[in-house]
Amino acid sequence: MLPDEELKRLRWRAHHRGTREADMLIGGFFDAHNASWSTDERALFSALLEEQDVDIMAWAIGTAEAPQRFAGPMIDALKLLDYIRSAR
Repeated sequence: MLPDEELKRLRWRAHHRGTREADMLIGGFFDAHNASWSTDERALFSALLEEQDVDIMAWAIGTAEAPQRFAGPMIDALKLLDYIRSAR
């Protein structure tokens, strides 16, 4: 798959999770970080998208620990929650 097509697919999957909360969290994370990702990090994010939204959200807010295969810089960045836009 070409990089542009892959990014479009990942963006769509990140923003269409099924709940508004998950769309904001996962889609916002994608928007904030995808430009700096390596090929391996894109693959890791793609694998993350296969997980249940409730699990991803629990890892982000710290109510559950992420599986070892996801532990590292991506989950650390996900936990910051500084990428979520909120109305002020």
